[in-house]
Amino acid sequence: MRYTLFFALPIAAALALAAGNTSAQDKGTKPDMDAMMKKWMEFATPAEPHKMLEEMAGSWNTESKMWMGGPGTEPSVTMGKSTMTMILGGRFLQQDVTGEMAGTPMHGIGITGYDNFKKKYVGFWIDDMGTAIYTMEGEMEPDGKTCTYWGTMDEPATGEKGKKVKYTMTMVDKDKHIFRIYDVSAFGEKEPTMEMVYTRAK
Repeated sequence: MRYTLFFALPIAAALALAAGNTSAQDKGTKPDMDAMMKKWMEFATPAEPHKMLEEMAGSWNTESKMWMGGPGTEPSVTMGKSTMTMILGGRFLQQDVTGEMAGTPMHGIGITGYDNFKKKYVGFWIDDMGTAIYTMEGEMEPDGKTCTYWGTMDEPATGEKGKKVKYTMTMVDKDKHIFRIYDVSAFGEKEPTMEMVYTRAK
């Protein structure tokens, strides 16, 4: 009951706002609530792009490389694990990652989805190495294997805010994919400053 109520509330609120806007534009026309609800449900239903996310579900071993001094320097290498699960009726992929960063145990959680209305992949990341929430939006490249995301991040160590960041997720095959982070502001978008290779656990 609680889930149904919470799911219904945003839909009802959106329809109420849409109805208000329609009435304001044409007070003589009654909005077609059934048509509006149908359109809302079309955007709320998992589509083909969500199937790509579903293929990433499972247990993974990870190898992470971080170029703390920037591209061209010797990277630090750490191993970890990741569990990915489709949630909320196949709408989002939830990732739970454990590993190390700079010799310190790290636990992170990510959510990735596909926004049917924006026609973009969207996501966010949080971990116990900070208090920020990192968000991103992206699109699939023409090759159908790499999704390129863009976002911003703050750098407390230097005081920088809103740095431009590029992320890529490349599906090598069903048992391997590679996530990369590019510090565009500092090093451009050709060489990554962080790379995580996922290999499906057997």
